[in-house]
Amino acid sequence: MADKQTHLNGAYYGPSIPPNTRHYHRPGRGGGCGCGCCLLRCLFNIIVTAVIIIGLVGFFFWLAFRPNRVKFHVTDVQLTEFNFTANNTLHYNLVVNMTVRNPNRRIGIYYDRIEVRAYYEDQRFNTQTLTPFYQGHKNTSFLNPVFVGQQFVRLGSRETLKYNEERTNGVYSIDLKLYLRIRFKLGRIKTGRFKPRISCDLKVPFNSAANNSFAGTFETTRCGLDF
Repeated sequence: MADKQTHLNGAYYGPSIPPNTRHYHRPGRGGGCGCGCCLLRCLFNIIVTAVIIIGLVGFFFWLAFRPNRVKFHVTDVQLTEFNFTANNTLHYNLVVNMTVRNPNRRIGIYYDRIEVRAYYEDQRFNTQTLTPFYQGHKNTSFLNPVFVGQQFVRLGSRETLKYNEERTNGVYSIDLKLYLRIRFKLGRIKTGRFKPRISCDLKVPFNSAANNSFAGTFETTRCGLDF
């Protein structure tokens, strides 16, 4: 009886109840990244789509027009005067024949500006501006710059030594550079202007009929892009 009394007088609350667990979502932590991720994902998709479109346009353009590089050659030169006087003045008479070949079947070229510069030992001694023209499909055009006159050209000891050697051999290293301003015509479409530079490294034999001096025959030289 005493045992039952003691049990009844004690406080009995039953088994413990676990507390409620509440989950709070704090932006920027855990799972999603909100609007920032959406913007990055959209931007990435736009960039990928633009790259694919540009690639397809370029591919179909190549299929339609098959563009080929224009070819520049120096086919002949006549050098009848190339002398330095005591005051570092170069007297020269140089005639150049060039061909420009457009091998494309569907692309025409507007040569809006053609500037030809002549150099010796990296020093320019003359510049000629030629007449602009349009070059049609699969066409070969001819350029004939003529350089006549005199120009002060300062040569160092190394350049002077090389000049004397070339004068003895009768063959001079003369460089031509073409500074162009061109546009392409694709059907009825005309592109914007491009400004390529063409470089021709020439070995020019000295030929003087007056002195019966002929150093040899010039070999046709291909020119390349000057980067």
